[in-house]
Amino acid sequence: MKIMHMLPSLSSGGVEQVVLELCEGLCAHHTENVVVSAGGSMVPAIEATGARHITSSVGKKSLKTLLQIGRMAKLLREEKPDILHLHSRVPAWVGYLACRRLKAKERPAIVTSFHGFHSVNAYSAIMAKGDAVIAVSRCMREHILENYTQTPQESIVVIPNSVDTTQHFPEYQPTKEWLASWRKAHPELEDRYTLCLPGRITRLKGATHLPIILENLHRKGIPAHAVIVGETKKGKESFRDEVVAALKEKGMESYVTWTGHRTDLRDILCVCDVTLSLTLQPESFGKTTLDALSLGRPVAGYEHGGVGEQLELFLPQGMVPACQAEAMADKLAEWYQYGCPTPQPSVPPPYRRENMIKAHLDLYRKLKPGV
Repeated sequence: MKIMHMLPSLSSGGVEQVVLELCEGLCAHHTENVVVSAGGSMVPAIEATGARHITSSVGKKSLKTLLQIGRMAKLLREEKPDILHLHSRVPAWVGYLACRRLKAKERPAIVTSFHGFHSVNAYSAIMAKGDAVIAVSRCMREHILENYTQTPQESIVVIPNSVDTTQHFPEYQPTKEWLASWRKAHPELEDRYTLCLPGRITRLKGATHLPIILENLHRKGIPAHAVIVGETKKGKESFRDEVVAALKEKGMESYVTWTGHRTDLRDILCVCDVTLSLTLQPESFGKTTLDALSLGRPVAGYEHGGVGEQLELFLPQGMVPACQAEAMADKLAEWYQYGCPTPQPSVPPPYRRENMIKAHLDLYRKLKPGV
C-alpha cells in the first residue's frame, strides 16, 4: 500500500509531528509513504523514517496556490498512491481538486484529518469531504457532526494522537549531564515552584493568564516561576510584547523564563513541578499534556477540548473551569501546599503509538480492500 500525505510545510508543529509519527510507524509496517509539502527543518527526520519527501508549495494561502492543482494531478498519476491523506485545509483543496481531474479508476481514496478546530465556513468544509474523516478526539467528532451535517456519521473515525511509551514513561529521568547543564543555564529556577507552559507563543495558548496566576500565587507567598517553552511565530512578536507588558504591570516579569523552541521538552517536563494547559479555546487534542501525563508529571488544565478528555482519564484533580485564571491559581496553590497528585501510571490503548498506527492501517485497508 502507498500513502501520500499532504500538509503545508515541515517546520515544528503538532500536525508535522503527527505526520512524522505516522511515517515512522507506517514505514515499519512496510507501507510506502510519500510526503508532499513546502519543506522545512523536519524533512531529514521524515526521510530518516524511510518515507520520501516531494517539495511543492501546496499550503500557501494564496490564489496562486491553485496553480498547483494541475501539477498535483500529474504527480498523482505518476505516483499512483492508494490513499491521499490530507492534513490541512489549503493542501486539502489542492489535493481534492487534483483528484477530480483524474479518471475514476485512477483516483486514490481520500482521508482527511481534523487536527484542529478550524473556523466553520466553506473553506474549512473541505476537511469534511474525505471518504473517511479522522477526528483526533471525541470533542472533535462532535464538532464535525454539529457543523458539517452533510458528512455521514459512519465516515467519521476517532483516532486520537498518541504518545510513544518507550520514550514517555513515569520512570524516565533526565541524564545527570542534562540536569547540570539546565541548572547552570537557569539558576533563577532554583527553589522555585516551576510551572511549564509548552507551545508556540500565540494568544490561543493562554499566556495572557500567566500574569494573573503568578500574581495570585506570589500574593499567597508561593515562589512560583513560569517556564514558557516554545517559539514566537513570525508575525506574533507583538503578542509576546503584550504578555511581557502585562507581566511588568503586575511586577511578575522576573518570574518568567522564556526558553524559545527546544528539542528537549521531555526533560523540561520532567524537571518542572507542574505542566499547564491554559488554552482560551478548546484544543482538538493537546499533545504536550499527554506527554507530561505519560511521564507521570502533574498537569493542571482548563477542562475543555482534548486536554479535558485526557485529564478526565488520567488526572481528574487537574481539571480547572475553562479560562478561570484565579481558579487555576487556587488549584496550583493547593498542590504546592499539600503535594501534587500523580497521574494514572499506565497509558490506555487509544493513546498508545502502536494503536494509532494500527487504527490508520485498518482504516486505509478498509478504504482499499485487497491492497
